[in-house]
Amino acid sequence: MRAVFLSPAFPPEMIQYTRGLSEVGAEVLGIGDTRRAALPAEVRPHLHDYLEVPRILDEDDVMARATAWLRGKSVDRVLANWEVLVMLAARMRDRWGLPGMSPDTVRGFRDKELMKERVRAAGLRVPRSRRVRTKREVYEAAEAIGLPLILKPIAGAGSADTYAVRTRAELEAALEATRGVPEASCEEYVQGEEFTFDTVCIDGKPAFENVAAYLPKPLEARSQEWVSPVIITVRDMYQERLAPGVELGRKVLTALGMGDGFTHMEWFLTPRGEAIFGEIGCRPGGAHLVDQMNYTCDIDLFREWARVATWQKFEAPTARKYNVGIVFKRAAGRGRIARIDGLREWLREAGPWAVEEKLLREGTPRRNWKQTLLSDGHVIVRHPEWAEAQRLSFAAATGIKIYAE
Repeated sequence: MRAVFLSPAFPPEMIQYTRGLSEVGAEVLGIGDTRRAALPAEVRPHLHDYLEVPRILDEDDVMARATAWLRGKSVDRVLANWEVLVMLAARMRDRWGLPGMSPDTVRGFRDKELMKERVRAAGLRVPRSRRVRTKREVYEAAEAIGLPLILKPIAGAGSADTYAVRTRAELEAALEATRGVPEASCEEYVQGEEFTFDTVCIDGKPAFENVAAYLPKPLEARSQEWVSPVIITVRDMYQERLAPGVELGRKVLTALGMGDGFTHMEWFLTPRGEAIFGEIGCRPGGAHLVDQMNYTCDIDLFREWARVATWQKFEAPTARKYNVGIVFKRAAGRGRIARIDGLREWLREAGPWAVEEKLLREGTPRRNWKQTLLSDGHVIVRHPEWAEAQRLSFAAATGIKIYAE
Protein backbone atom coordinates (compact mmCIF):
# COMPACT_ATOMS: atom_id res chain seq x y z
CA MET A 1 0.00 0.00 0.00
CA ARG A 2 1.60 3.23 -1.21
CA ALA A 3 -0.15 6.40 -0.09
CA VAL A 4 0.66 9.93 -1.21
CA PHE A 5 -0.14 12.27 1.68
CA LEU A 6 -0.24 15.99 0.99
CA SER A 7 1.51 18.34 3.45
CA PRO A 8 2.57 15.73 6.02
CA ALA A 9 4.11 18.27 8.41
CA PHE A 10 1.77 21.28 8.24
CA PRO A 11 -0.53 22.13 9.92
CA PRO A 12 1.20 20.38 12.85
CA GLU A 13 -1.60 17.84 13.40
CA MET A 14 -0.83 16.40 9.96
CA ILE A 15 2.17 14.74 11.58
CA GLN A 16 -0.25 12.52 13.50
CA TYR A 17 -2.07 11.43 10.34
CA THR A 18 1.28 10.64 8.73
CA ARG A 19 2.12 8.53 11.77
CA GLY A 20 -1.24 6.79 11.49
CA LEU A 21 -0.64 5.85 7.87
CA SER A 22 2.76 4.44 8.70
CA GLU A 23 1.43 2.46 11.66
CA VAL A 24 -1.25 0.70 9.59
CA GLY A 25 1.36 -0.47 7.13
CA ALA A 26 1.27 2.15 4.39
CA GLU A 27 4.39 3.36 2.62
CA VAL A 28 3.91 7.13 2.97
CA LEU A 29 5.07 9.40 0.14
CA GLY A 30 4.79 12.95 1.40
CA ILE A 31 4.45 16.06 -0.75
CA GLY A 32 4.71 19.52 0.81
CA ASP A 33 6.35 22.92 0.76
CA THR A 34 8.06 22.45 4.11
CA ARG A 35 11.77 22.27 3.33
CA ARG A 36 13.08 18.74 3.56
CA ALA A 37 15.76 19.86 5.98
CA ALA A 38 13.10 21.49 8.18
CA LEU A 39 10.81 18.47 8.46
CA PRO A 40 10.08 17.87 12.17
CA ALA A 41 11.88 14.93 13.76
CA GLU A 42 8.51 13.39 14.73
CA VAL A 43 7.41 12.99 11.10
CA ARG A 44 10.64 11.77 9.53
CA PRO A 45 10.44 8.11 10.68
CA HIS A 46 6.98 7.80 9.12
CA LEU A 47 7.88 9.05 5.63
CA HIS A 48 9.18 6.61 3.04
CA ASP A 49 9.99 9.50 0.70
CA TYR A 50 9.26 13.20 0.38
CA LEU A 51 8.85 15.64 -2.51
CA GLU A 52 9.52 19.27 -1.65
CA VAL A 53 7.56 21.67 -3.85
CA PRO A 54 7.79 25.49 -4.00
CA ARG A 55 4.09 26.13 -3.20
CA ILE A 56 1.74 23.35 -2.10
CA LEU A 57 -1.29 25.50 -3.06
CA ASP A 58 -0.15 25.83 -6.69
CA GLU A 59 -2.20 22.84 -7.82
CA ASP A 60 -1.06 22.61 -11.45
CA ASP A 61 2.61 22.91 -10.51
CA VAL A 62 2.30 20.31 -7.74
CA MET A 63 0.53 17.89 -10.08
CA ALA A 64 3.23 18.27 -12.73
CA ARG A 65 6.08 17.80 -10.25
CA ALA A 66 4.39 14.86 -8.53
CA THR A 67 3.68 13.14 -11.85
CA ALA A 68 7.34 13.38 -12.83
CA TRP A 69 8.49 12.28 -9.35
CA LEU A 70 6.26 9.21 -9.31
CA ARG A 71 6.88 8.13 -12.90
CA GLY A 72 7.53 4.40 -12.91
CA LYS A 73 6.13 3.92 -9.38
CA SER A 74 2.77 2.46 -8.47
CA VAL A 75 0.57 4.48 -6.08
CA ASP A 76 -2.62 3.25 -4.38
CA ARG A 77 -4.02 6.33 -2.63
CA VAL A 78 -3.77 10.13 -2.66
CA LEU A 79 -4.92 11.63 0.64
CA ALA A 80 -5.25 15.05 2.27
CA ASN A 81 -6.75 16.17 5.58
CA TRP A 82 -6.08 19.91 5.29
CA GLU A 83 -9.13 21.76 3.93
CA VAL A 84 -7.24 23.70 1.28
CA LEU A 85 -5.73 20.52 -0.21
CA VAL A 86 -8.71 18.19 -0.52
CA MET A 87 -9.41 19.38 -4.08
CA LEU A 88 -5.80 18.92 -5.14
CA ALA A 89 -5.92 15.34 -3.82
CA ALA A 90 -9.11 14.73 -5.80
CA ARG A 91 -7.57 16.12 -8.99
CA MET A 92 -4.49 13.94 -8.55
CA ARG A 93 -6.64 10.83 -8.03
CA ASP A 94 -8.64 11.72 -11.12
CA ARG A 95 -5.53 12.26 -13.23
CA TRP A 96 -3.87 9.03 -12.11
CA GLY A 97 -7.02 6.86 -12.12
CA LEU A 98 -6.94 6.09 -8.39
CA PRO A 99 -9.85 5.26 -6.06
CA GLY A 100 -11.39 7.98 -3.92
CA MET A 101 -13.78 10.88 -4.22
CA SER A 102 -13.83 12.72 -7.55
CA PRO A 103 -13.25 16.45 -8.01
CA ASP A 104 -16.98 16.98 -8.54
CA THR A 105 -17.84 15.20 -5.30
CA VAL A 106 -15.19 17.13 -3.37
CA ARG A 107 -16.45 20.38 -4.89
CA GLY A 108 -19.74 19.72 -3.10
CA PHE A 109 -17.84 19.78 0.20
CA ARG A 110 -15.81 22.90 -0.64
CA ASP A 111 -18.23 25.22 -2.43
CA LYS A 112 -20.72 26.33 0.22
CA GLU A 113 -23.45 27.29 -2.23
CA LEU A 114 -23.14 24.12 -4.32
CA MET A 115 -23.09 22.21 -1.02
CA LYS A 116 -26.38 23.75 0.10
CA GLU A 117 -27.93 23.22 -3.34
CA ARG A 118 -27.17 19.50 -3.22
CA VAL A 119 -28.33 19.15 0.39
CA ARG A 120 -31.49 21.13 -0.35
CA ALA A 121 -32.19 18.96 -3.39
CA ALA A 122 -32.24 15.94 -1.05
CA GLY A 123 -35.14 17.52 0.82
CA LEU A 124 -33.11 18.60 3.84
CA ARG A 125 -33.46 21.92 5.67
CA VAL A 126 -30.69 24.39 4.89
CA PRO A 127 -30.45 28.16 5.44
CA ARG A 128 -31.80 30.33 2.61
CA SER A 129 -28.79 31.68 0.75
CA ARG A 130 -27.30 33.19 -2.38
CA ARG A 131 -23.90 33.20 -4.06
CA VAL A 132 -22.56 36.77 -4.25
CA ARG A 133 -19.57 38.30 -6.02
CA THR A 134 -20.30 42.04 -6.02
CA LYS A 135 -21.65 44.64 -3.61
CA ARG A 136 -24.82 44.88 -5.67
CA GLU A 137 -25.39 41.13 -5.40
CA VAL A 138 -24.89 41.33 -1.63
CA TYR A 139 -27.46 44.11 -1.34
CA GLU A 140 -29.92 42.13 -3.45
CA ALA A 141 -29.35 39.00 -1.39
CA ALA A 142 -29.81 40.93 1.85
CA GLU A 143 -33.09 42.32 0.53
CA ALA A 144 -34.34 38.86 -0.45
CA ILE A 145 -33.15 36.98 2.65
CA GLY A 146 -33.64 39.72 5.22
CA LEU A 147 -31.62 40.63 8.29
CA PRO A 148 -29.98 39.18 10.29
CA LEU A 149 -27.79 37.20 7.90
CA ILE A 150 -24.32 35.65 7.59
CA LEU A 151 -21.73 36.66 5.00
CA LYS A 152 -18.93 34.11 4.53
CA PRO A 153 -16.47 32.92 1.86
CA ILE A 154 -17.63 30.23 -0.55
CA ALA A 155 -14.56 28.08 0.21
CA GLY A 156 -13.66 29.27 3.70
CA ALA A 157 -13.04 27.31 6.89
CA GLY A 158 -13.00 27.95 10.62
CA SER A 159 -15.19 31.11 10.56
CA ALA A 160 -12.43 33.08 8.81
CA ASP A 161 -13.78 36.21 7.05
CA THR A 162 -17.27 35.30 8.32
CA TYR A 163 -19.57 38.01 9.66
CA ALA A 164 -22.97 38.19 11.32
CA VAL A 165 -24.91 41.12 9.89
CA ARG A 166 -27.82 42.56 11.88
CA THR A 167 -27.97 46.14 10.60
CA ARG A 168 -27.19 48.08 7.43
CA ALA A 169 -24.12 49.54 9.17
CA GLU A 170 -22.85 46.02 9.98
CA LEU A 171 -23.47 45.05 6.34
CA GLU A 172 -21.28 47.91 5.15
CA ALA A 173 -18.58 46.96 7.66
CA ALA A 174 -18.68 43.31 6.55
CA LEU A 175 -18.39 44.34 2.90
CA GLU A 176 -15.34 46.44 3.72
CA ALA A 177 -13.76 43.59 5.72
CA THR A 178 -14.30 41.04 2.94
CA ARG A 179 -13.07 43.14 0.01
CA GLY A 180 -10.40 40.54 -0.72
CA VAL A 181 -12.90 37.64 -0.85
CA PRO A 182 -13.73 36.99 -4.53
CA GLU A 183 -16.88 34.95 -3.93
CA ALA A 184 -19.10 34.66 -0.87
CA SER A 185 -22.27 33.10 0.46
CA CYS A 186 -24.95 35.37 1.86
CA GLU A 187 -27.24 33.25 4.03
CA GLU A 188 -30.01 33.29 6.58
CA TYR A 189 -28.93 33.63 10.22
CA VAL A 190 -30.30 30.64 12.12
CA GLN A 191 -31.33 31.16 15.74
CA GLY A 192 -30.42 28.24 17.97
CA GLU A 193 -27.63 26.19 19.48
CA GLU A 194 -24.75 25.05 17.28
CA PHE A 195 -23.30 21.53 17.25
CA THR A 196 -20.94 19.41 15.18
CA PHE A 197 -21.58 16.03 13.60
CA ASP A 198 -18.24 14.36 12.95
CA THR A 199 -17.64 11.01 11.30
CA VAL A 200 -15.08 8.61 9.96
CA CYS A 201 -16.80 7.01 6.99
CA ILE A 202 -16.36 3.88 4.90
CA ASP A 203 -18.18 4.21 1.57
CA GLY A 204 -20.15 7.11 3.02
CA LYS A 205 -21.42 5.16 6.04
CA PRO A 206 -20.16 6.28 9.47
CA ALA A 207 -17.91 3.78 11.20
CA PHE A 208 -17.48 6.40 13.93
CA GLU A 209 -19.75 9.30 14.89
CA ASN A 210 -19.42 12.26 17.24
CA VAL A 211 -21.45 15.27 18.34
CA ALA A 212 -19.89 18.27 20.06
CA ALA A 213 -21.50 21.44 21.41
CA TYR A 214 -20.10 24.92 20.69
CA LEU A 215 -20.39 27.20 23.72
CA PRO A 216 -20.90 29.88 22.48
CA LYS A 217 -21.37 29.68 18.69
CA PRO A 218 -18.04 29.92 16.82
CA LEU A 219 -18.99 33.20 15.16
CA GLU A 220 -19.71 34.80 18.53
CA ALA A 221 -16.47 33.41 19.98
CA ARG A 222 -14.50 34.77 17.03
CA SER A 223 -15.96 38.27 17.39
CA GLN A 224 -15.40 38.94 21.12
CA GLU A 225 -11.85 38.82 22.45
CA TRP A 226 -12.78 38.35 26.11
CA VAL A 227 -14.62 35.07 25.39
CA SER A 228 -12.90 31.76 26.21
CA PRO A 229 -14.41 29.45 23.57
CA VAL A 230 -15.57 26.08 24.92
CA ILE A 231 -16.31 22.95 22.88
CA ILE A 232 -17.63 19.82 24.60
CA THR A 233 -18.11 16.41 22.99
CA VAL A 234 -21.39 14.84 24.06
CA ARG A 235 -21.06 11.37 25.54
CA ASP A 236 -24.79 10.66 25.13
CA MET A 237 -24.92 11.80 21.51
CA TYR A 238 -27.88 9.57 20.65
CA GLN A 239 -30.23 11.21 23.15
CA GLU A 240 -33.65 12.21 21.83
CA ARG A 241 -32.84 15.92 21.79
CA LEU A 242 -29.87 15.49 19.43
CA ALA A 243 -31.36 12.72 17.28
CA PRO A 244 -32.60 15.14 14.55
CA GLY A 245 -29.03 16.38 14.03
CA VAL A 246 -27.58 12.89 13.80
CA GLU A 247 -30.27 11.88 11.29
CA LEU A 248 -29.65 15.06 9.31
CA GLY A 249 -25.92 14.42 9.27
CA ARG A 250 -26.25 10.90 7.94
CA LYS A 251 -28.58 12.07 5.17
CA VAL A 252 -26.19 14.89 4.23
CA LEU A 253 -23.41 12.33 3.72
CA THR A 254 -25.61 10.45 1.27
CA ALA A 255 -26.72 13.63 -0.50
CA LEU A 256 -23.11 14.71 -1.10
CA GLY A 257 -21.77 11.29 -2.10
CA MET A 258 -19.25 10.91 0.73
CA GLY A 259 -16.64 8.17 0.31
CA ASP A 260 -13.95 7.18 2.84
CA GLY A 261 -12.46 9.36 5.56
CA PHE A 262 -13.26 12.12 8.00
CA THR A 263 -16.17 14.56 7.79
CA HIS A 264 -16.85 17.58 9.97
CA MET A 265 -20.35 19.06 9.83
CA GLU A 266 -21.89 21.95 11.74
CA TRP A 267 -25.63 22.16 12.36
CA PHE A 268 -28.13 24.18 14.35
CA LEU A 269 -30.79 23.07 16.82
CA THR A 270 -33.59 25.63 16.94
CA PRO A 271 -35.71 26.34 20.03
CA ARG A 272 -38.48 24.28 18.36
CA GLY A 273 -36.19 21.25 18.11
CA GLU A 274 -35.58 21.49 14.35
CA ALA A 275 -32.15 20.49 13.01
CA ILE A 276 -30.86 22.81 10.26
CA PHE A 277 -27.77 22.12 8.19
CA GLY A 278 -24.88 24.57 8.46
CA GLU A 279 -21.92 23.32 6.41
CA ILE A 280 -19.66 20.29 6.05
CA GLY A 281 -16.11 19.44 5.04
CA CYS A 282 -14.67 16.12 3.88
CA ARG A 283 -11.82 16.42 6.37
CA PRO A 284 -11.40 16.31 10.16
CA GLY A 285 -12.41 19.17 12.39
CA GLY A 286 -9.57 21.40 13.49
CA ALA A 287 -8.74 23.00 16.85
CA HIS A 288 -7.89 19.65 18.51
CA LEU A 289 -11.37 18.21 17.90
CA VAL A 290 -9.82 14.86 16.93
CA ASP A 291 -7.91 14.87 20.24
CA GLN A 292 -11.22 15.48 22.03
CA MET A 293 -12.83 12.55 20.24
CA ASN A 294 -9.86 10.37 21.16
CA TYR A 295 -10.30 11.31 24.82
CA THR A 296 -14.04 10.65 24.53
CA CYS A 297 -13.54 7.00 23.61
CA ASP A 298 -9.91 6.35 24.61
CA ILE A 299 -8.92 5.53 21.02
CA ASP A 300 -6.55 6.80 18.31
CA LEU A 301 -8.56 8.26 15.42
CA PHE A 302 -5.40 9.39 13.63
CA ARG A 303 -4.57 5.73 13.17
CA GLU A 304 -8.18 4.60 12.57
CA TRP A 305 -8.63 7.22 9.84
CA ALA A 306 -5.49 5.85 8.20
CA ARG A 307 -6.82 2.30 8.42
CA VAL A 308 -10.07 3.42 6.79
CA ALA A 309 -8.32 5.47 4.10
CA THR A 310 -6.05 2.60 3.07
CA TRP A 311 -7.73 -0.68 3.99
CA GLN A 312 -11.39 0.41 4.48
CA LYS A 313 -11.42 -1.02 7.99
CA PHE A 314 -12.17 0.55 11.38
CA GLU A 315 -10.99 -1.52 14.33
CA ALA A 316 -11.17 0.72 17.41
CA PRO A 317 -14.00 0.45 19.97
CA THR A 318 -16.64 3.18 19.63
CA ALA A 319 -18.13 3.11 23.15
CA ARG A 320 -18.40 6.69 24.40
CA LYS A 321 -16.96 6.98 27.92
CA TYR A 322 -16.68 10.71 28.57
CA ASN A 323 -17.92 14.19 27.78
CA VAL A 324 -14.73 16.04 26.85
CA GLY A 325 -14.39 19.81 27.06
CA ILE A 326 -11.65 21.93 25.52
CA VAL A 327 -11.27 25.53 26.65
CA PHE A 328 -9.24 28.02 24.60
CA LYS A 329 -7.75 30.92 26.52
CA ARG A 330 -6.90 34.43 25.32
CA ALA A 331 -4.48 36.69 27.12
CA ALA A 332 -5.42 40.17 28.25
CA GLY A 333 -2.98 42.75 26.93
CA ARG A 334 -0.43 42.71 24.14
CA GLY A 335 3.11 41.48 23.75
CA ARG A 336 4.47 38.48 25.65
CA ILE A 337 2.79 36.29 28.22
CA ALA A 338 3.59 37.75 31.64
CA ARG A 339 1.68 35.51 34.04
CA ILE A 340 -1.12 32.97 34.41
CA ASP A 341 -3.53 33.20 37.35
CA GLY A 342 -5.95 30.53 38.52
CA LEU A 343 -4.40 27.58 36.68
CA ARG A 344 -3.05 25.83 39.76
CA GLU A 345 -6.39 26.20 41.53
CA TRP A 346 -8.32 24.86 38.54
CA LEU A 347 -6.02 21.86 38.15
CA ARG A 348 -6.50 21.08 41.83
CA GLU A 349 -10.29 21.33 41.45
CA ALA A 350 -10.41 19.22 38.29
CA GLY A 351 -8.08 16.59 39.70
CA PRO A 352 -7.84 13.44 37.55
CA TRP A 353 -10.45 14.77 35.11
CA ALA A 354 -7.97 17.34 33.72
CA VAL A 355 -6.23 15.46 30.91
CA GLU A 356 -4.30 18.17 29.04
CA GLU A 357 -2.89 21.62 29.76
CA LYS A 358 -1.08 23.44 26.97
CA LEU A 359 -1.21 27.15 27.78
CA LEU A 360 1.52 29.44 26.46
CA ARG A 361 4.22 30.01 29.03
CA GLU A 362 5.74 33.24 30.32
CA GLY A 363 7.87 35.02 27.75
CA THR A 364 6.03 33.53 24.78
CA PRO A 365 4.53 36.07 22.32
CA ARG A 366 0.76 35.95 22.51
CA ARG A 367 -1.06 34.87 19.35
CA ASN A 368 -3.43 36.88 17.20
CA TRP A 369 -6.78 35.65 18.51
CA LYS A 370 -8.55 36.72 15.29
CA GLN A 371 -6.39 34.42 13.19
CA THR A 372 -6.53 31.23 15.24
CA LEU A 373 -9.08 29.61 17.53
CA LEU A 374 -6.13 28.03 19.36
CA SER A 375 -5.48 31.48 20.83
CA ASP A 376 -2.97 31.38 23.71
CA GLY A 377 -3.34 27.71 24.52
CA HIS A 378 -5.92 25.37 25.95
CA VAL A 379 -6.90 22.95 28.67
CA ILE A 380 -8.90 19.74 28.23
CA VAL A 381 -11.11 18.14 30.86
CA ARG A 382 -13.34 15.09 30.70
CA HIS A 383 -16.00 13.50 32.88
CA PRO A 384 -18.63 10.79 32.41
CA GLU A 385 -21.38 13.20 33.57
CA TRP A 386 -22.32 16.08 31.25
CA ALA A 387 -23.08 18.53 34.06
CA GLU A 388 -19.68 18.05 35.67
CA ALA A 389 -17.78 18.24 32.38
CA GLN A 390 -19.61 21.48 31.60
CA ARG A 391 -19.01 22.89 35.10
CA LEU A 392 -15.28 22.18 35.00
CA SER A 393 -14.99 23.57 31.48
CA PHE A 394 -16.59 26.86 32.44
CA ALA A 395 -14.59 26.98 35.67
CA ALA A 396 -11.52 27.06 33.42
CA ALA A 397 -13.13 29.59 31.08
CA THR A 398 -13.84 32.04 33.91
CA GLY A 399 -11.21 31.15 36.51
CA ILE A 400 -7.98 30.92 34.50
CA LYS A 401 -6.57 34.31 33.50
CA ILE A 402 -3.63 34.95 31.21
CA TYR A 403 -1.94 38.36 31.04
CA ALA A 404 0.41 39.72 28.39
CA GLU A 405 2.67 42.79 28.50
